[in-house]
Amino acid sequence: MLSTPTRSRLRDRTISIAVASIAASLLLLQSGCNSRDGAPSVASTSGAQAQNVTYFKYPDNPAFDLVYLADKLGYFDGTSTRPKYVGKVSAPQIIPLVGTGEIDFGTRMVPLVISAIASGADIKVISAGGETLPDAPHMKYFSRKDSGITQPKDFEGKTVAFNSFGACAEFVTKKYLSQHGVDVSKVNWLVVPDNQSQQALVTKNVDIAIIHPPFSGAAEHDPQLHKLWSDWDEDHGLGGMAPYSVNGAFARAHPQAVRDFVTAIAKAGNWVNAHPDEARKLTAERLGIDVDVVERYAYVKDLVVTTPPIQYYIDILEQAGKIPKGKVKVEDVYTNEYNPYAQPPARANAPAGLSKSASAAPGHDAEAAS
Repeated sequence: MLSTPTRSRLRDRTISIAVASIAASLLLLQSGCNSRDGAPSVASTSGAQAQNVTYFKYPDNPAFDLVYLADKLGYFDGTSTRPKYVGKVSAPQIIPLVGTGEIDFGTRMVPLVISAIASGADIKVISAGGETLPDAPHMKYFSRKDSGITQPKDFEGKTVAFNSFGACAEFVTKKYLSQHGVDVSKVNWLVVPDNQSQQALVTKNVDIAIIHPPFSGAAEHDPQLHKLWSDWDEDHGLGGMAPYSVNGAFARAHPQAVRDFVTAIAKAGNWVNAHPDEARKLTAERLGIDVDVVERYAYVKDLVVTTPPIQYYIDILEQAGKIPKGKVKVEDVYTNEYNPYAQPPARANAPAGLSKSASAAPGHDAEAAS
């Protein structure tokens, strides 16, 4: 029979083992909860150091997008941020939802951002986007071969399919047509998603279609259609840069996440420029389309924003009476403060935020374009 001291020691040891087991179970449970679908910010460990990961809300749309590519290439790995895809968001809703914070980042054309800022939205451009080149245009114009439509003047009295009001397809086109003597008030404008415009044109529901990649490639291969021109022919790409914008509150709360976001997509953009054929294959894979109809993409080097594409649309919107003259200035629209490729090393410890002062981000990665 065990003595009283012996029974006491055994009881204490049993309690200690039970407590240790419970603690271990709690640690395993906590580890299991730290998944990509969990809370917006969670703790992860790498070696002895813990890192907080901020998840940003982003659309999961049928498009070629640097966020999807950066995610696939692993450029978010080891950073403070990851995408949390929220499902499909229609193109006209992206900038309004960034402005309200329902999504944290979005890529759409400059005039939409300018108009949102003029209306008081808390949003700012934090990186450049696509670069329009002769062999990599931002959008293309098509008519049916049997339509007789071949020149700008033929647009009068016709129905034109385009993806949304307030963006490049509207303003660049109207400016170009006006320069060629077209009365744009005599053109019928119909909003049709890019992935439906080719069919609408073939079935004669519209007379002309303005289509963006990746769907313009299939239209150009369609024997029933005729390519009229591209936006390169209209303004040599000045209006084709679709930048990335951030919700202001998100940027102020998570400046490091914004820096890591811009760094990742800049690496992805440089990778696309260096590997255009591989990028086309990834586009085809993501969208489930034939790689032969996927066009080349090109991006502004390092995604550094410059003034001319922004001022171009400020001028257009003012001339069209869409915003009061002088209400929005270039510096209100964009900043490069989160872009590591745009910052001098001496500013590496400058404070971050949506301000006019620059702040630095992680340094230039030599593998970005490799």
